[in-house]
Amino acid sequence: MRGILAFALFLLASSAMAHDAPSGWTYDPYCCNGDSKTGDCEMIPSRTVTVIPGGYRITLYPGDHRYVTHAHIFTLPQRKTMRSPDGAYHLCLFPDENTPRCFYAPDMSY
Repeated sequence: MRGILAFALFLLASSAMAHDAPSGWTYDPYCCNGDSKTGDCEMIPSRTVTVIPGGYRITLYPGDHRYVTHAHIFTLPQRKTMRSPDGAYHLCLFPDENTPRCFYAPDMSY
């Protein structure tokens, strides 16, 4: 019984930490820490994302994401990309600006 109660409390705490994207959908609790003002998930400009073979290259500068203080280039595989329900790119940086935790991208159309 204690195990079930502990698991239920964990789920409630996890869902309470996730916040919504600007368009209203909720980031995955694993990806998101904080709220819409201080959280590590944020919509990033589409100009920062380049589709490359097998995934994406993301080039960020200060102002592209609230945590970014210097230039970053991340290469992220397609298999680890999550679907963005609003057609925009979103990036979660955790535990610091050097570590992409989750990346949301719109569906590709060919």
